Amino acid sequence: MDRGAQELPGTRLPAWLRLLPWPAMVLLVIVQLTTPESVQLGFVFAVVPPLTSLVYGKLGTALVSGTLFALLLMPAIRADDVSYGDLLAFVMIGAVSVLLAWLRARRDAQLVSVRTVAQAAQLAVLPPLPERVGPVRCGALYRAAERGTLVGGDLYDVQKGPYGVRAVVADVQGHGLAAVGTVAALLGTFREAVLDEPELGGVAARLDRRLVVDAAARRGAHGEVFATALLMEFPVGDHDAPPGVRVLSCGHPAPLLVNGDGAREVALEPGAPLGLGLAEFRPPAAVAVPLRPKDVLLAHTDGVTEARDAAGAFYPLAARVPRDTEDPVELVRSVWRDLSAYAGVIGDDVALLALSATDHEPARA
Repeated sequence: MDRGAQELPGTRLPAWLRLLPWPAMVLLVIVQLTTPESVQLGFVFAVVPPLTSLVYGKLGTALVSGTLFALLLMPAIRADDVSYGDLLAFVMIGAVSVLLAWLRARRDAQLVSVRTVAQAAQLAVLPPLPERVGPVRCGALYRAAERGTLVGGDLYDVQKGPYGVRAVVADVQGHGLAAVGTVAALLGTFREAVLDEPELGGVAARLDRRLVVDAAARRGAHGEVFATALLMEFPVGDHDAPPGVRVLSCGHPAPLLVNGDGAREVALEPGAPLGLGLAEFRPPAAVAVPLRPKDVLLAHTDGVTEARDAAGAFYPLAARVPRDTEDPVELVRSVWRDLSAYAGVIGDDVALLALSATDHEPARA
């Protein structure tokens, strides 16, 4: 069966819909043969080819149109008042239907190409996060508010460097494709700072400077550029010290510490958001948070806690977060399922990052 061109991801037609023209053709013939001659249904045959062009390519549409035309030439099916002019009109309708199917196939091929390039570009900005970075187990989930995009105004990343495993969760002003440039700039700066900055506050200062520079370059065209960010650091090198994480917030919601006892918000003194252009950026002090073997640190953006149910109530993340899993991947999936059921329609970008510490790194192959 000719489908004309590669189908768009996620838009493949059901098999029953692609097969529908053939049983419809059989049904028309049966109805035509069993209907009194005073009732003429020849015009219905002319409707099938244009509809077929919506689900078939040019060859499939031509095959259906040719089969219908052959049926109309049969005396038992063709009504007495169907003239040769009517048959010529049917041929023209079939030809136009084939042309429409060809044009649709070309458009679909172009859309596939554009969407493939867009997906590759967005995945380059925010690639899938591995389930483990050094001694840190990771689980992450991202859902962009703008339909059809993979990246919006939220971001996360986990990178291993000489000073430990560091993670970031940030929320850039705005969402959708307009914020992707800022997201890419912040991620690039974070990955460099992980390697260069010995202190977590230095990483925050680098991110702030990146946004200030970008805001100055865009001033007058795109307005202000700022972001909230949560930075986390799992130190390495001291195997005698108890596992823990250092957390620093620049205007970002505090993470949750999740275990079998429930979930509690980590007490933080949040600093100013990034990119405000303050005379002297001073990141807040990082807070040390001890982690037990089954503790999971769950960071999120405000798209989670600002989602509302039908009555307008905000999503109570701390009260509804699952307590029966210590797997970061399963934790973020469970939160997303519950959030989707709670809110129905979510109008903002959503980012979730769950991290847990282990006492050793995976063995190298």
